[in-house]
Amino acid sequence: MSYFEPATALRSQENPGRRPRVALFSGNYNYVRDGANQALNRLVGYLERRGCAVRVYSPTSPTPAFAPEGTLVSVPSLPIPGRGDYRLGLGLPRPIRADLAAFDPEIVHVSAPDWTGTAAQRFATERDIPVVASLHTRFETYAAFYGAALLRPAMERHLDRFYRSSARILVPTPAIAQEFAASGLASRTRVWSRGVDRNQFTPAARSLGWRRAHGIADHEVAVLHFGRLVREKGLGEFATLCERLLREGLPIRPLIVGDGPERSWLARKLPQARFAGHLMGEDLGRAVASADVFLNASTTEAFGNVTLEAMAAGVPVVAIDVASARNLLREDCGLLYPRGDDERAPEALRRLVGDAALRQRMGRAGREASGAYDWDAASHQVLECYMGLLGRIIRPLERGTRETVAA
Repeated sequence: MSYFEPATALRSQENPGRRPRVALFSGNYNYVRDGANQALNRLVGYLERRGCAVRVYSPTSPTPAFAPEGTLVSVPSLPIPGRGDYRLGLGLPRPIRADLAAFDPEIVHVSAPDWTGTAAQRFATERDIPVVASLHTRFETYAAFYGAALLRPAMERHLDRFYRSSARILVPTPAIAQEFAASGLASRTRVWSRGVDRNQFTPAARSLGWRRAHGIADHEVAVLHFGRLVREKGLGEFATLCERLLREGLPIRPLIVGDGPERSWLARKLPQARFAGHLMGEDLGRAVASADVFLNASTTEAFGNVTLEAMAAGVPVVAIDVASARNLLREDCGLLYPRGDDERAPEALRRLVGDAALRQRMGRAGREASGAYDWDAASHQVLECYMGLLGRIIRPLERGTRETVAA
C-alpha cells in the first residue's frame, strides 16, 4: 500500500478536476535555516505531493541557505535593524498583488505577523478567502533581548489583532492552544505539531573521530548549543552556565553547532568552546549525535525543533521549564529547571556531567520518545485544517514505513 493517498483524494466532489490552491506567506522561507522555515518547507513538499498547488511569497536573499520547496516569489524587503541576517517584508506592491490575484488562491496561509503577512490578510478578507495563521515563535519575547522591552505591550496588541483576523490559528503545542482558548479563540485554534528526520538525527551517527578532530578530549563531556547564534536563543545563559561549571573544574567542553551574528561575542565569552559552524545533512546529524548533553536555555521557542532533534540523536537534554520543552521532554529523557533559578540549572548539568550511565539511559529514552513525531503526519494536520475550511473531503493519513529508520 502506498504511504500517501492519491492526489484525487483532495478533490472536491463538486469540482473533481480542481487542485486546491494555497498561497503561503513567510518571513524567511529559504535565506536562513531555522525551525520555522524547516516546518514550512516540509509542509509545502507534502502539500504538493498530495495534489495541492502552492505558491510561496517571502523575502529572499542572493545567497539562500538551501533550495526551497515549491514555487517561490520574492517580495520586497529590507534588513531588520540590529538583525541584518533577517529581513522584513514590506507588504504587497502592485506586481505581487497581480501575481497573487492571477494565482487565485483558495487558502491564504500567513506565518509571520510582518507587513507582508498583514497585507496578505487584507487581500484575502477583501476577496472572502479563508486565512490560516501559524505561530512559529514567541515574537513578543524578542524585544527584551534587544533593549526594547517597553515595546512588548504594543507587540502583544499587534499579535492579538493578527491572530483574531484569521479563520484558523495553527499552534505547535497543546499548551499554546490552551493560551489561545483562554483568549476566546478555542474554536479557531488547531495544533500543528512537528516532526524529526530520525535517519539524519540518530545515535548511530556519533563519531569519536569527529570529536577528536574538533578538539574534544575523550574524557570531556561535550555540552551542546545547537541552532542560530542569536541573543533570543539563550546564548547568555548558556555561556554563564558553562563558565560556572568550568570554574568548578568539571570536565566539560562547550560545543557550538550553528552560526549567526553573536558568534564573535560567544567566542570571547567562552574561549574554551569548540565551534563547528553551520552544518547540514549528515554533517549536522554527526555533530549533534557526538555531543553528550544538549543545553537549551532559550525561552522563545514555540515548539523546540532542536530539542526534538537532540532527543532523536540520543542526546539527553537540560532545558528551561517552558511550555515547548515541557511538551517534548518526558522525565526519563531530560531535566527541566525553573526559569531564573541560579542553583537548579547548574545542578541539573552537574548531575548529567557526572553520571555517564544516566546520560546513556536518558539518551535511549529520548530516542524512543522521538518516534512519536513524524513530518508527514504533522503536515497532514495542516492539510486537514485547509480542507475543513473549504468544506472538502480528505481521507485520513495512514501511517506507514516510508523511511528506513536507524535504530
